[in-house]
Amino acid sequence: MKSGSWRTWLAALFVGACASIATTSDAQTDSPVIKINEAAAKADITTTPLRGGVSALMGSGGNIAVLTEPDGKFLVDGGIAVSKDKIQKALAGLGGGSPKQLVNTHWHWDHTDSNVWLHEAGATIIGHSKTLDHLSKTVRVEDWNYTFQPLPAGGRPTVLVDSEKTMEFGPETIVIRAYKSSHTDGDLSVYFKKADVLVTGDTFWNGYYPFIDYVEGGGIDGMIEAANANVSMATEKTIIVPGHGPIADRNQLVAFRDMLVAIRKNVADLKTKGLTVDEVIAAKPTSAFDATWGQYVIGPEFFTRLVYRGL
Repeated sequence: MKSGSWRTWLAALFVGACASIATTSDAQTDSPVIKINEAAAKADITTTPLRGGVSALMGSGGNIAVLTEPDGKFLVDGGIAVSKDKIQKALAGLGGGSPKQLVNTHWHWDHTDSNVWLHEAGATIIGHSKTLDHLSKTVRVEDWNYTFQPLPAGGRPTVLVDSEKTMEFGPETIVIRAYKSSHTDGDLSVYFKKADVLVTGDTFWNGYYPFIDYVEGGGIDGMIEAANANVSMATEKTIIVPGHGPIADRNQLVAFRDMLVAIRKNVADLKTKGLTVDEVIAAKPTSAFDATWGQYVIGPEFFTRLVYRGL
């Protein structure tokens, strides 16, 4: 999907959600989670072939990566369950076998909500132990005004990766690596070695300020460390599938990392002077980046709050 069409889709997906994402309400129906689910139910799923049998599916929350082989499919994230029929159709359109392996890059619903039906379709679920923990209990995320219920046992990871795991899938070698706490406390990257395709989950949002989940262990310093790890894993030839946003290259990874570093410094300098979070927001520490990064899900004010909170 080209950048322009991606931005058009995302603007439609999150219309009405941005206004409420940084607020708290007694009515969970006001949550952006509900609005995003409703929009995902209406959105089309687009398929982008990448390289070496790896494709990206976009249109259901977080991006999905799929390696297709004659005897099965290896998925990275599964999108939102309301998109099940459309995702199934997109997977069938790739040919090959049924889902065999599914990696959860982290616990958030827009990446894990399809776990149950993908497991029922034959996929073994792989994830970090922290992802297993979060999917096994009730979690309240005030930033989203939403309480997530535990997934059924069949929707939880049974193969755990807390450091690094190498797998063979057909002729492809797949390396799964754990980040230190960054977007959450249980993020994983997936690297398709022969295809030279890196899937970063939500440690990288291409063209957008990222959400940082402080409720479950995330932080701005960890996001910067994860960005550095992503840059070091990629070459000029690597195709990168971010958690959100269009397919990327290493230069875009570097731009994302540099943006995080610069805004962290700006916010830290102001906080060190004793400014409150509202005073820091009024000083517009993200202004040099807002036109590029701050136009969609996480706006400048909300991102400033997230950075300030982590310092």
